[in-house]
Amino acid sequence: MATSYGTVDAGTRSTLSGLEFVEGLAHGTLPLNPFAKMLGYEISAAEYGRVVVTATPNDAHLNPVGTIHGGLAATMLDSCMGLAIESTLDVGVLSTTLEFKISFVRPITAETGPISAEGVVLNCGRRVGTAEGRVVDQHGRLLVHGTTTCLVFSQ
Repeated sequence: MATSYGTVDAGTRSTLSGLEFVEGLAHGTLPLNPFAKMLGYEISAAEYGRVVVTATPNDAHLNPVGTIHGGLAATMLDSCMGLAIESTLDVGVLSTTLEFKISFVRPITAETGPISAEGVVLNCGRRVGTAEGRVVDQHGRLLVHGTTTCLVFSQ
């Protein structure tokens, strides 16, 4: 199915578990956010407690000194870690990022090739969820890693 972009209305979202929501984004039955289109990333894997987001950095992602702007990796990590937490939630329960921290290990350039960000839930309770994420290149080399804390709340 072709990827569409937009938002998921609250009525539709309220009928889905977190896993159904995230799988819908990954499989194209629900639209990805417009920011994903602008940055050129997609959800390539989604399962309970784990989400992978992929992109191929290019010249459109460059910062003024010629490497890929850190915002691409930060957005990919925020997305995969937050959606990993979302995938564990019941119908009528949502989450939002409270804070996240990332550390850059290696530079990302237009020549790096495809990168993937994997988010994995560490713990998700009734009010707070935590996850960790890693951005790697196509050879599995660590580029960026991070953690997030998300607020869990009823819709």
